[in-house]
Amino acid sequence: MVDACCGAPPLDPSGDSESAGSASRWRVQAATASAAAWLAGFALGLTDADAAARVLFIAAILCGGATFVPGAVRNLRHRRLGVALLMSIALVGAVVLGQWAEAASLAFLFSVSEALEEWAVTRSRHGLRAVLSLVPDTTRVRQGTDVVEVPSSDVVIGDQMVVWAGERITTDGVVVEGYSDVDVSAVTGESMHVDVGVGSTVVAGTINGGGVLEIEATAPASDSTLARVVRAVEEAQDRKGRAQRLADRIARPMVPGILVVAASIAVIGSLFGDPGVWLERALVVLVAASPCAFAISVPVTVFASIGSATQAGLVIKGGAALEALGTIRAVALDKTGTLTRNRPTVVEVVTAAGTTDDRALALAAAVESSSDHPLARAIVDAAPRSASATEVRTVAGHGITGIVDGSAVRVGKPGYVDPGDLAADVSRLQGNGSTVIVVEIDGAAVAAIAVRDELRPEAADVVDQLRRRGLRVAMLTGDNAATASTLAAQVGIDDVRAELLPADKSAAVAQLAAFGPVAMVGDGINDAPALASARVGIAMGAAGSDVAIEAADIAIMGDRLTHLPDAIDHAVRTRRIMLQNLIVSGLIIAVLIPVAGLGWLGLGAVVATHELAEIVVIGNGLRARRRLHRPDAPAATPSRHVVNA
Repeated sequence: MVDACCGAPPLDPSGDSESAGSASRWRVQAATASAAAWLAGFALGLTDADAAARVLFIAAILCGGATFVPGAVRNLRHRRLGVALLMSIALVGAVVLGQWAEAASLAFLFSVSEALEEWAVTRSRHGLRAVLSLVPDTTRVRQGTDVVEVPSSDVVIGDQMVVWAGERITTDGVVVEGYSDVDVSAVTGESMHVDVGVGSTVVAGTINGGGVLEIEATAPASDSTLARVVRAVEEAQDRKGRAQRLADRIARPMVPGILVVAASIAVIGSLFGDPGVWLERALVVLVAASPCAFAISVPVTVFASIGSATQAGLVIKGGAALEALGTIRAVALDKTGTLTRNRPTVVEVVTAAGTTDDRALALAAAVESSSDHPLARAIVDAAPRSASATEVRTVAGHGITGIVDGSAVRVGKPGYVDPGDLAADVSRLQGNGSTVIVVEIDGAAVAAIAVRDELRPEAADVVDQLRRRGLRVAMLTGDNAATASTLAAQVGIDDVRAELLPADKSAAVAQLAAFGPVAMVGDGINDAPALASARVGIAMGAAGSDVAIEAADIAIMGDRLTHLPDAIDHAVRTRRIMLQNLIVSGLIIAVLIPVAGLGWLGLGAVVATHELAEIVVIGNGLRARRRLHRPDAPAATPSRHVVNA
């Protein structure tokens, strides 16, 4: 929209940055030369050196006009009408009328504003593109017994990277040798270090702390977590929010409309008055009504805001998601992985007569070993040994079945698997806040396994912050009502929706919409239907997960829930800046048109007012680049945690 309306060439974030930089520098140099020539001509005009002043004004016209007139002509050939065309017509008209000073002021002011606009958009996008600069230019790769340095772009899957202390990791990978701590703040926005060893997963852009690591690349640098983040955001830039669509709907038809109005003023005025006077007024109206500030007001704000968010570990996929987040009235939080740490462990095993704890765990682990559910991983990790299972079948939202040593084994939630004589123990365990898995052999319940995923230390404070912002908070979970209610009470949530299947979560989001737009916060995989049905889908802990980045409108790369209120505050503030810009831009046009039509302001004054308004709008929009607040970890939270190898 900006280039269509204002005439500046679009910025291709994935294109040749060197050629784009050269073009930008040329425009700045031309605008500077135009401004210098106009100032010198204006000064000479005060000394009555009119001939010399005219030469300088012509130089200003040529230098300034060169930055937008050729582009306006090219666009006109392709039947694209923009503000540059309006300014070009006004420039030619002023020259025809012999108003050299006014024509020169229009040329230099508009060329300066175009250069400023391009600088603003480039600067606002810098935060997003700067993420990719975290990748080093070269990487050490082990080749046999030698370690050689190669361009980072040449690293492929399977290469063994050697990363020394203090160096950034080029691309995603798995540690195959060494032990160290990794600073993940540049990717997740969290000021914390993660201990890693053999088998640990690391992502591009993080910094190796104390030891030498050898890492097997699992993705080329061009498809690393960082690259996917930038690509996802840039591909979503065309998803415009309401404010941008409103600006587009108003600005696009304004250019041809302004041409018609200006032509009508010139023709009708000339029939009943001095043609010279009314032609000049028509040119002034042409400039006064140009919607350039209106068109640039939202894009600059959106680019600035998204760039700042990306540097803080938030992937916001376009203006529509950003604007929607600023309007939410309700937040639905998934339990597992959002309110909890997503590191469940087996805390107790209750067995029926004749069954040992080890046997119960082994049977459950046999069928759960092929599942990627967090509770399944907890059971497999707790089992001292694991048998092999056949005919394994998952019953979505309920449990899993299989054949182990010739016996039919069923593992799942109470209700799907009848606990029988273990019902009292199941109720007790659920009342303690544990999730209970019942193990059944050949139709008889033989064990109840209690798994607990501890709440995040910051969960209660985050819920309180959301409430203080006037948001309704609900917990959605597939867990049983007793366990869900116990955990919800600990964090201060009274709206609990438990025992939900994936489709039920979508229905719960639809019900919450009665309170206003809903943001759904989940893991981006199991909660994909609910994320899609919410006004805004937010995926937690998305670093290294392309599924999460794709599934959600917004992905929180870090693993701290404190990013959520920060993201909401950032979106609310950005939306407020958008509205301010739209109102200011609209008022400027509404006031200038009648003032210009009545002849109260000349061409130079209108141009100056218009370009000053554009500077104000751009400056206000760039305020959205303000860095998101990164709270310090609470005392209860260790500054370091260990990633399981």
